[in-house]
Amino acid sequence: MIRDGSSVRGVADVTTFFSHTSTPNDMHALRTVGALTGREMLKFVRDRSRVLGALAQPLALWVLLGLGFQGTFQPPTGSVDGSYASFLFPGILALVLLFTAIFSTISIVEERTSGFLQAVMVAPTPRTALVFGTALGGTLLATVQALLFLLALPFLSLSPGPLGLAMVAAICLGTGLAFTALGVAIAWRMDTTRGFHAVMNLFLLPLWFLSGAMFPAEGAAPVLRWLVWGNPVSYAVSGLRHGLHDFTANTATLAGPVVCLAVTGGFAVLMVGLAVWQVRQPFFET
Repeated sequence: MIRDGSSVRGVADVTTFFSHTSTPNDMHALRTVGALTGREMLKFVRDRSRVLGALAQPLALWVLLGLGFQGTFQPPTGSVDGSYASFLFPGILALVLLFTAIFSTISIVEERTSGFLQAVMVAPTPRTALVFGTALGGTLLATVQALLFLLALPFLSLSPGPLGLAMVAAICLGTGLAFTALGVAIAWRMDTTRGFHAVMNLFLLPLWFLSGAMFPAEGAAPVLRWLVWGNPVSYAVSGLRHGLHDFTANTATLAGPVVCLAVTGGFAVLMVGLAVWQVRQPFFET
């Protein structure tokens, strides 16, 4: 049901846009991806509370945990920096990507009731364009927000070079794409935002906690150690550590840079495939 005049105008605008696109299917898909990506950016800029929620919570967690556990933290053997704030920093970058994925994809649930999503679905464009448009917009937003946290590097005595920064950016792009695509897949089946938050927290928070972000895997119990090794997010956090420490040997990483990039990229491809498969399923239950 359409609830207000702005929703009616939004449905009319998107229907008009798609009706005037070029006839080839590929052009339809590309313009749809571009339009939805730009729309995600515009929604983010206009919603200040979303900016605050995505940045303030990880920042507060980093400051509180970094300062609170500094005296009790035992740095891994061979670590180049013994502070807990430095050890936690790559995990906080991953947490920023996680929260941005939640805030980006929750709009799918809201737009089912406003009518915008139905207008996109009846337009002459493939449903996969909806996945790529939403995922690309969320990925770019997540990467930009995570990279903004790099302004804190001078306070941590970290100075990665160009290759290190490129590694961080690549891992942020892959992880942001994976989280956002997973959010699309989950949001597609949700009827309420409350249910979406519950299911997303069920998936994403354990992935983050068991990524080695808060504690080194080498000091964990055997069961937790195996879970950390089998968690794809662990390799994203390790990849961020490689980049932030400029590829200096650090035993807090699970694998080398190439392996971390490969696992992160594979995880992103898998989540995008899951989202595409989910979106191609019937939208309404019969």
